Amino acid sequence: MQSAQPAVNSTQSLPDMPGTAMGISDRDFRLIRDLVYKRFGINLTQEKRTLLVGRLGKLLRKQGFRSFQDYYKYLLADRTGRALDSLVNRISTNFTFFYRESEHFDFFLFPVLPEMVKRVSGENERDLRVWCAGCSSGQEPYTLQMLMREYFGKRYAMWKAGLLATDISAKALETAMRGVYPEDALKKLPRFLKRRYFRKAGDGEYGVTDDIKRDITFRRFNLMNKRFPFKKPFHIIFCRNVMIYFDQPTRDALIRRFHENMVPGGYLFIGHSETLGREQALYEYVKPAIYRKK
Repeated sequence: MQSAQPAVNSTQSLPDMPGTAMGISDRDFRLIRDLVYKRFGINLTQEKRTLLVGRLGKLLRKQGFRSFQDYYKYLLADRTGRALDSLVNRISTNFTFFYRESEHFDFFLFPVLPEMVKRVSGENERDLRVWCAGCSSGQEPYTLQMLMREYFGKRYAMWKAGLLATDISAKALETAMRGVYPEDALKKLPRFLKRRYFRKAGDGEYGVTDDIKRDITFRRFNLMNKRFPFKKPFHIIFCRNVMIYFDQPTRDALIRRFHENMVPGGYLFIGHSETLGREQALYEYVKPAIYRKK
């Protein structure tokens, strides 16, 4: 197994101030940028150079790297994937909270759920398939699962209404699977949802109830995979505030893969700062950041 000890023979040392863009050469920035783009689809533009140095400078010093060149070699040599995982955790922002962009959840509850349930029932199925792609630390999938419980009520046990939640970050998924959050993260959540689906978990913290946690499947998944391994298409996909990291060709390719893995008439929710663009012909616009497969 490759040793995790970084090389220390580079002559290009890091400066004392890790927040300056001078800490990385043009060549090393290009190499790391291209690696991140190839593996994760994240587009580190020149404007993100200072951010990269600022977020990685402390890590490089802590682990004994003397340059970004040494760090890049370490990324290539690590076969466990942990080094790249640590990198993507630092350059992406897993900021979210319960009921973020609340109008999406209202629209999900009505009219999307009744429409999809009616369709599935007409096909003599009771299998409603929902995917949170880029679920971060879990607030979004937990909210959707609570709303499905509310909608179905006593009929819930008669349905396969579990939910798939995926993310590239192992660290974010650990938080999601634990399902414990500070009280401030719940301040925008409707009170009745907090009362029914959370329990106090310690000083100033609340945990999601076990019945909600059991109905969500958390998996690590890279949206850059050329093919998605799903046996059945989804009725609803949430992929919010993920494509802001991607350039247009990467977004277009991802949208095509979502389209291939969604039932006709299925709904795609994206972030309010994102758009599918006017040129795409796969989805019809419904309302801000909500699209329907043609």
